[in-house]
Amino acid sequence: MNLESATKYFFCKTQSFTDSPRCTGETLTGSDVLGAFGLCQSQAELGFKAFLGKLGLSPEDSKRAIQLLTQHGMKHCDKVAALRKLDTKVKVKVVQVLAKFAFKDYCRSASGKEQCQKCRGQKLIYRNKAVVKHPGCGEKTPARVVKEDVGELCDHCNGKGELSVACRDCRGRAFSLDQAETERQGVPVMKDCKRCRGRGYERVPAADAFRAICAFTDTISAATWDKTIKPFYDQLCTQLEIEESWAETSLNRVTG
Repeated sequence: MNLESATKYFFCKTQSFTDSPRCTGETLTGSDVLGAFGLCQSQAELGFKAFLGKLGLSPEDSKRAIQLLTQHGMKHCDKVAALRKLDTKVKVKVVQVLAKFAFKDYCRSASGKEQCQKCRGQKLIYRNKAVVKHPGCGEKTPARVVKEDVGELCDHCNGKGELSVACRDCRGRAFSLDQAETERQGVPVMKDCKRCRGRGYERVPAADAFRAICAFTDTISAATWDKTIKPFYDQLCTQLEIEESWAETSLNRVTG
């Protein structure tokens, strides 16, 4: 059993808690599956919780995954000189911010959406404009011009309040047409999208994590971030992928 097939036990529509059809001889009961989940969590809790948090099954799984990733980051952050020199309380906050952004990047997919940063999800942008106030029917009062806030449809998200994180070039397909090779061979030739590098979606900008850190400390410069802390942040992002792979290996070994 892999992690992807294990998700059906969280979205069950029937009372048949088995891992394989009844036509086969070997099946896992509900107790077997729950026991396998418990053993998997004991061996690879971070990977298992991160995967469940990515599916959005429970906010507690996401919080626990971020907490475990923060603990992992605190064990290895002293290898980075810029982090080692920070005060303990500030260091914990910095690592927590990095863990949150790393988990957010891990949870992204081509079908995901994020809040529009221009209208903050409100779908409208209010601007102070001059508005002509006309009198009512039958009144002889002339029209007057007043200043008031007017809501206009956000042109960045077209009034949706959210934006897709899919790659703008390949539209989430992760590949694009190689025009030169297509013309040379006479048949359509596909290649990995250069913009997203074959992921199909845009990653969370690392600059967002840097700005979040600068909100409570000014001891980290942009040059220090690029040279030392950003590679550490990338390692946290990679660690989640490693932990998920280890969780799947553990689950396969337990369920045999």
